[in-house]
Amino acid sequence: MKNILLLVHDDLGQEARLQAALDIARALGAHLHCLDVTLVPSVLATPTGGYGAGILFQDAREAEGLNKDQVQERLRQEDVPWSWADAIGDFAPALRDAAGLADLIVVNRALDYFPVPDMLHAAQEVIVTSARPIVAVPDDARLFNCFGKALIAWDGSAEARSAMMAAVPMLRLAEKVTLLEIGVTDAETTAEEAATYLARHGIEPRIVHEEQGEESIGEALLRAVRNHRPSYVVMGGYGHLPVTEALFGGATRTMLKESPVPVFVAH
Repeated sequence: MKNILLLVHDDLGQEARLQAALDIARALGAHLHCLDVTLVPSVLATPTGGYGAGILFQDAREAEGLNKDQVQERLRQEDVPWSWADAIGDFAPALRDAAGLADLIVVNRALDYFPVPDMLHAAQEVIVTSARPIVAVPDDARLFNCFGKALIAWDGSAEARSAMMAAVPMLRLAEKVTLLEIGVTDAETTAEEAATYLARHGIEPRIVHEEQGEESIGEALLRAVRNHRPSYVVMGGYGHLPVTEALFGGATRTMLKESPVPVFVAH
């Protein structure tokens, strides 16, 4: 995991994304590639967008230019190798197009206090369309502790396997790794088999089984996060239909909306 793709944009979650990406890149000895996305005002897509929309777009480009100067000055003071690219458009397509050689993409899980841009939708779409794992961080996060505790949400599915396998470079650094099963699972791959796989990578996880009760899997995962206090959660992105909204019901959407800790997700 040597190539980290970071979404750069002047919004409330930028500092959280930047700090998480720096922490991960530093811990893994990785290269940070920054993709600075200038959003196109939605009115430009309408026949009546006109002159006013052009002014909005120019304002957006100027604001992002100032943001670029500030972020690049910050990066020059960090001990992480980095590169930069600019893009115009929506977050998800821009990240998807830039993800060809990325090992990991860093975004926000949601922007709780700012409805535009819709970072939750962008995170969901990137998981589905980029074929790359993402780290989605809370918009108020100020660090990503690669050396803390990792919690793997395990149901034995192909998505859970993909997420766990992609996260191995990070899991090797964790002081403690927990494989968590919730409720009754009809696992294609058992937690014991997953633990054996991790052991061969030098990772000795603890297997924990917790009852689900009447809560949803997503609610049970949030409870587990509160109880286990992990530094981050590793989980698969669930679903089978090609429509993003259909894919992200259930546990993944709940965690992307509400998790108090970063979530490592692969589909």
